Amino acid sequence: MKKTLISILLVFIIVLAGALYENDFVKRQFSELNEVFITLYEEIDDDTAGKQDVLGVQQNWFDKKKYLHAFIPHGEIKEIDLWLAETVTFVDQGNREEALSKVQVLIVLSEQIPHSFSISFENIL
Repeated sequence: MKKTLISILLVFIIVLAGALYENDFVKRQFSELNEVFITLYEEIDDDTAGKQDVLGVQQNWFDKKKYLHAFIPHGEIKEIDLWLAETVTFVDQGNREEALSKVQVLIVLSEQIPHSFSISFENIL
């Protein structure tokens, strides 16, 4: 009986530690992405961003998504892939307004996605 209770408590602690790590990891990754997207937005708005700048942001995302696949659904990842690809195209075409609107969506996504996976009452129910 004593071993069973200790085992249950140990499993609970491991699961809780994993959930806390996951929550922190996802928040940190998207916080960094948010800063990158905001910087990109400012560069596009100032008309100083080129295709290579956006490709650099896209590569940053590709590096992060390798690890994020383990924590968030592929649909969320695909959404950011698509918005970034459109941003690359619009910046390359010189369509600043469309590029800005795409980056605005990326900024909102980088703020909202971590909330969907945080440890909170509304996410438990």
